[in-house]
This record gives sequence, C-alpha cells and structure tokens, in this order.
Amino acid sequence: MSFMSMEPTNQTFQEMMSNGVKYQIPRFQRDYTWKQEQWEDLWSDIETLPKEQFHYLGYIVLQRKSQHDYVVIDGQQRLITLSLVILAAMKHIDKLIQAGNEANNNKERLDELRRRFIGAKNPISLSVDNKLSLNRNNNSNFRRICSKLEVPNVRGLTNTNKLLNKAYEFFLKKPNGNTGEAIAEFVERVTSGMVFTKIVVQDDLNAYKVFETLNARGVQLSTPDLLKNYLFSVVTKNNDVLDNELNELEESWSEVVTQLGETDFTNFIRYHHNFQAKLVTKKDLFASIRRLTNTSTTAYEYLDSLHKYAPLYVSLGNPDDEWWSNQNELYREAKQHLDTLRFFNIKQPFTILMTAFFAFTPKEFVKLCQYIMVLSIRYNVICHLSPNEQEQKYNQIAIKIHEKAFKRASQVKNSELFKNLYPDDNIFCNAFEFHKMPSRQTPKKIRVILSAIESYLGRKTSENDISLEHVCPYNPNEIWINAFGEGHEEVKDRLGNMLLLPKETNKDIDTKPFTQKKDVYAASGFKLAKQVASYEEWNKQSVDEFQNWMAKQATETWKISYK
Repeated sequence: MSFMSMEPTNQTFQEMMSNGVKYQIPRFQRDYTWKQEQWEDLWSDIETLPKEQFHYLGYIVLQRKSQHDYVVIDGQQRLITLSLVILAAMKHIDKLIQAGNEANNNKERLDELRRRFIGAKNPISLSVDNKLSLNRNNNSNFRRICSKLEVPNVRGLTNTNKLLNKAYEFFLKKPNGNTGEAIAEFVERVTSGMVFTKIVVQDDLNAYKVFETLNARGVQLSTPDLLKNYLFSVVTKNNDVLDNELNELEESWSEVVTQLGETDFTNFIRYHHNFQAKLVTKKDLFASIRRLTNTSTTAYEYLDSLHKYAPLYVSLGNPDDEWWSNQNELYREAKQHLDTLRFFNIKQPFTILMTAFFAFTPKEFVKLCQYIMVLSIRYNVICHLSPNEQEQKYNQIAIKIHEKAFKRASQVKNSELFKNLYPDDNIFCNAFEFHKMPSRQTPKKIRVILSAIESYLGRKTSENDISLEHVCPYNPNEIWINAFGEGHEEVKDRLGNMLLLPKETNKDIDTKPFTQKKDVYAASGFKLAKQVASYEEWNKQSVDEFQNWMAKQATETWKISYK
C-alpha cells in the first residue's frame, strides 16, 4: 500500500480521542522535553480560541496497529501536553467535589471527561486504562497523574519526569473556570478548537517516507526518532537486553543526535551508509538500512558504528573543532584541505573521508584529503560537472576503502574511478578562463581561490590581512563606463577582473583611473596585482588576457601529478 493511500485529514483533539481509540508512544521514543516556553506558547494559543474558534497544531504522524490502536510516530509532545491541560482542568473539578460544591454533578462531569479524553478507570484498582501510553521512561509517572490527578511524591525523579510534573503544575495554576460547568465548557472549547493534520501510515518504512517528504517541504519532523524506534525495537526483540544496557544505548544515541543536530542527521546517515553499501537515494535509504540491520546483532553493531563516526563527520565539516586536538598531530596537515571543502560547502567526499580516517594512516589520510580537495576545486567549483556521477563513483571508492581494497591514498588517486572524475588540464583551464563568481554573494570563496593562486606564485596570504579588489569597479563611475561601455556589466564578476590587496590599502583607489591604480598594485607585493600592473590599460581584452594567464596558474595550483 502506498504511504499516501490514506489521505491526510484534519481532526480536532476531541475527534482524535473519541471512539475508543488508543495511542502508544513507542517504548524508545524520545522522552518528554517540552519546557516553560512551549507551555506558555500553548496556553497563549488556548487563550485565542474564544476569538478564533480553531487553532492549527500541525502534523501528527501515526502508524496503525489495529482498527483503534495507533503508534505515535510524530506529535507526542503536543498530545502529552494537551492531555495535561485536560488533567489540570479535571483536578479543578475534583477540588470542587472535595469542597462539596455541586458534588454529584461535578463527579459526573469528572467521570465523563476522564472517559472521553484520558481513559476508563478500573473499578477495583482505580487505575486508569490510558488512551495515551507514553514511553518506558515517562509512562509510570504519567499514569499516576491520570489516576490520582496529582504528581508522584517520590524521590529520584528523572529530569524528563520533573518536566512532566512541572508542566501539569503549570496548567494547574492557569484559570479555566470557577464552576464545574465553566470548566467543562473550557475543556470543550480547547478539545474542539485544537486541530491536527493527521497522517496514518501502515508501517515504519512508509512512516520514514512521510518524514522525508514532509521535511523536504520544510515541515521538520523528527527523522532521528523514527530510525531510533526501529533500531531499538530490533535490538530488543528477543527481550534479552538489560535495562542498564538500554540506558547506555539511549545515552549513546542522544550523543549522536546532539552532535549532529536533526537537520544534518539524514546527511550523516546517508554518508555513513554509502561507504558500506551500494549508493541509494534518500527515499530508499531507510529500506536499505532495514536490510542491513535486520537482526539484533547487526542493529547493535550499526548503533555502535553511528556513535563511532558521528564526531568524525561533524569534525570533517568543522576543521576548527576541538575534536581534532585529541587526534594524532599529523592530522593537522589536513586542516587546510578540509577548510577549502568547508568554504565551498562540499560534503560529498565525506563518505570517502569517514571510512578512510579509520582505514588509512594519518599521513595517507592527509594525502587523500589533498587529492579530494584538488578534485573538488576542479570538478565542483570551476567545471560544475555532474554531482550524480561523482556521488556514484565516490560510493564505489568508499566501499573499496571500507573493504580494505584501497589502503593508501595513491591507490585512490590512481584508480580509474578517481581518474574518470578528474577534469584534465585542458578542460579545467578552459572552464577557468571564463569563470564568473558573484562577488557580492561569495567574496570569501573568491578570496580562497585567489589566495591559493597567490600561494602557488610564492605569496602567502592570511584571510585577516587581505581584501578583494575589482579592477573595473563593481559600481563604475563615468571614467570606467567610458573605458568599458556596456561591457562593464559582463566583467564585474569575472575572476579576471579581481585581485587581492593588503587590507590596509586605501579604499579611495576603488574608482580611480587605471593609471593610478597600477601604481598601488605594483607596490602591493601581491603577485596577481603585479601582473595586472603590467598592462598599459584595462579593458575587455585585458580582462580576457589576464584571466587566460590566471587559468594557467590555477591549472598548476590545483593539480594532481600523473606520471
């Protein structure tokens, strides 16, 4: 059955809790985490209901287990907190009963609210058969509130249960009516005014597809939770995992998610997957992971691997991360290459670098970073070649490293997979010769490119000491418009119209005639500026000639030697 065969429907909280429906938050779903900021936001929404009548609470994703039983895939924080709002209102009615205020009518109201929104009470134990069951860490505490309408008076509460209790006490302090009738009207208004978009899926694979689809549309659902629920259910399916082991696994999982952040989680999972299995698209990722982790042992190993690689993935994207200071000092040579990848937001090589870090010596890893950086400048930054072909070949290279077929950087560099991606000198030089970069949007990237060429020519630069100079000004005056005519628009973002100057250079030169700029360029000590100073005048032909010369220098700057 297609995951969209059951169309999304809008339902009020009241409709969702009717007709004997029950909701189970998976045993390993994240704990209750909402804090006062979210409670206040919800209460503010509740206060608008008399005027607006309805308030939209977003998507809720459910997995059907039977006709009336659902697993909550996404939306648990809202369901729990709304239930606490109802429980707080019920407590106010209970206080009226204890005070002898319309005791019979209010008892009837209390029983009816409990039956409709919380669950029926067992006549013998007086415990509630909850409509909403929470995860393994929150359920006992929540059941006590549902049964007794009071927070458990116990020692050693976990932080999540302290939050649960504080949320209940927060809503207890809020006004919801002075009589049983007024309180019941408040509950009716809240439960019929809070609206969800309900999506029901048939299994966890379809749930994952829903998450990826909605996340791609900008609706952020918690994909890490979904993957965690699946993996933990596989690990524990034989019921032979002790509680302390589960706690360690949960701590390990939390560390992974905290390091990555939910927005980068799926990218990490893909790159981690793609060095050990055949490349898959995002929509097929979860299905492939399920095939890799279909036993308790493989799921456990997979969780352990995620914990191992997460800090490396984060640190590859942040060469300044303190994680690197705890590694062999030889790895520090990789920083300059990783910095370049970061400047250009290139992450495709991470699937190779993640597995190579543990498979190669530090020296070989640094060499590989250099080769990858050079390829990235040629392939991605200047030539703009196919990212799909690159990803496929990176996947094959990464698997060979993972399987120990490649043990050195030279084996990667000399492989047909790598050579087929590497644009040769002619292709790269021709692409560079007419390359443009929007200098108002990407000045730092341009400075990185020009600095690398300066370095090749023998002039080391520092990001803190340089500024980007347009020979023909970005906003030209009449002198420059006369020199270029309408052509000034064409050249303003050409690399051949840009160079570096010391930061302290007087900015008054910006719109000065070229004859005056030349003197500043010649005295700057910068190689590109010196080359520009050798021209008699600056026009369209000069830009073409200079960028042709620069393209030849760039070809040598980013070059892998094949002898």
